[in-house]
Amino acid sequence: MTFAAVLAGGIGSRMGAEMPKQYLTAGGKPILVRSVEQFACREDLACVLVLTPEDWVSYTKDLLLQYGIGPGDVPVTVLAGGATRNDTLRNAIDYLEDHFELDDDSVFITHDAVRPFLTQKMIDDNIAAVLEYGACGTCIPATDTIVVSEDGTAISEIPDRSRLYQMQTPQSFRPLKLKELMDSLTPEEEAVLTDGCKIYLLKGEPVVMVPGAVTNIKITYPSDLAFAESFLAGEDDA
Repeated sequence: MTFAAVLAGGIGSRMGAEMPKQYLTAGGKPILVRSVEQFACREDLACVLVLTPEDWVSYTKDLLLQYGIGPGDVPVTVLAGGATRNDTLRNAIDYLEDHFELDDDSVFITHDAVRPFLTQKMIDDNIAAVLEYGACGTCIPATDTIVVSEDGTAISEIPDRSRLYQMQTPQSFRPLKLKELMDSLTPEEEAVLTDGCKIYLLKGEPVVMVPGAVTNIKITYPSDLAFAESFLAGEDDA
């Protein structure tokens, strides 16, 4: 079986808004709803989890129902996330273990709620990559020159851009394998985690890349929200 988790646990402090950024609207619809819709429409998913700040669980359930998203052909369930991304992933896998028969063939797709412009092809490619390789991350080639600074002031290194990529989501895994690797993390390893793919790399496990898109942006700053509004306006005019 294949499962998806939309990770909406952040508070979005860099956006400077009165509510977590995933609840802000773009093109008249909440960002979170746009992301969840991309999974809720798929008949090949056994369940879609939406993991939010604990205080926002009830609000999220009501919000999704307003847009016709809830228990149905593809069950959509809202859960509380954790204090960290790793805790949120654990909560999701724990729920799946409690409600489904997970096995070594199960597929677990994870996606940032604030990337509302993922495509169905990205989801298809993630599923195919996990079935063949076990773990994957959605990436695009880096177009800007990336610099390294050891002290935050001076440039220490300029890596070869041809080897650099920008990580996006979805990122997808075998859920039981992901849990096994998470359980083996040391406190030092947990402290440097940024996403599920890094868990695999810390443990020497392979992760393959699948192609993303420059439009699959993460809405973090007000300028990103402005881009989203412009992008959606362009779609409406097309």
